[in-house]
Amino acid sequence: MEFVYLAVVLDAYSQRVIGWALGRTLEATLTLEALDMALRKRRPAPGLVHHSDRGMQYALGDYTDRLKANGVVISMSRKGNPYDNARCESFMKTLKYEEVYRTEYRDLAEAHASIGVFIEKVDNQKRLRSALGYLPPVEFEAQLPIQNMEAAARQLTT
Repeated sequence: MEFVYLAVVLDAYSQRVIGWALGRTLEATLTLEALDMALRKRRPAPGLVHHSDRGMQYALGDYTDRLKANGVVISMSRKGNPYDNARCESFMKTLKYEEVYRTEYRDLAEAHASIGVFIEKVDNQKRLRSALGYLPPVEFEAQLPIQNMEAAARQLTT
C-alpha cells in the first residue's frame, strides 16, 4: 500500500467528523472535497468560524475563497503551535492507532471504505467523549436543542 492523505473537518462543539476526503496527494482538491462535504452536511449560517493549521492547502485561494463565499470566518493556528488544533490532532492519532495501524489495505478503494466506516460508524456513532458527558458525537448532537446546534455550527476545525 502506498502513502495516502486524509483531510478532515470536525465540528469543534460536538467533535463529530462532518467532512473528510482521502487521496494520493495533498492537493487543494482533497481539502476542498472535505470542506464541501462539511458545508453540505451542515449548511451553516454566515459567521461560522473555520479553524485550521497553517498548511498551504488551507491558505490557498481556492480554499479561502470557498470559505468566504459561504460567509465563513477564517482562523488559523499560530505559527509553529500544533496545540492550537489539538482536537483534530487527537482525532488523527485515534484513527491511526485504532484503524490504520491495525489494517492492511489492498488499495486506495479499500482504505477509503475502511476509513469511512471507522469515521462514520465507529468514531461518530460509538466513541464516547468525556467532554460530551460520555456520549458519542451523534448522540450528543441529537440531544441538543436546535438553537445550540445553530450556535455550534459556527465553529469547525480541520
